[in-house]
Amino acid sequence: MERAEEDILNVYDFDNTIFVPDSSACFVLFCLRHHPRAVLQAVPLSAFEGLLYLAEGKKDAKYLKQALFSFLNRLDNVEAIVEEFWECHADHMEAWYLEQKRPDDLIISASPEFLLRPMTDRLGVSLMSTRMNPFSGQIQGKNCHDEEKVRRFLECYPADSIDCFYSDSLSDSPVARLAKEAFLVKDGICLPWPK
Repeated sequence: MERAEEDILNVYDFDNTIFVPDSSACFVLFCLRHHPRAVLQAVPLSAFEGLLYLAEGKKDAKYLKQALFSFLNRLDNVEAIVEEFWECHADHMEAWYLEQKRPDDLIISASPEFLLRPMTDRLGVSLMSTRMNPFSGQIQGKNCHDEEKVRRFLECYPADSIDCFYSDSLSDSPVARLAKEAFLVKDGICLPWPK
């Protein structure tokens, strides 16, 4: 049975693919500049979790990300800070993406949903990303990365509904395998996905 045109999606990773550089890192640095006390108080926990993460993968990246974002509980108005962040960083969206963007695009990312949602709403596209509590930094469920991206995608869409997939990272190969065509994005250039 042939699919209707609206069932065919273009799917994009976000960080270092259609937004450069990494939005989470940019947001933490933005908060460090504007709310240094809150971020610096989270450094010991982040450093500890980082060491555990580097010790041969003994910790899930989820815990490292939660530690990194643990400063959120020290901020007064996270929603306003995120809006301010995007006012300063909206120009980091890649021109090649903005030229081909469609309203049925899906962005799937490991970055926190509360952080990306204002930008995807501006773009008028759908979002699937890590569900993080914006007031505590705690992740609800799993970090939306690797196979978790596939699991989350298949909860909402048929396996054969990706027309084109774009990412900067080979760690997204599980999603790339679902697409009719996949592209590895390097410096704004879309190359065929390695076999």
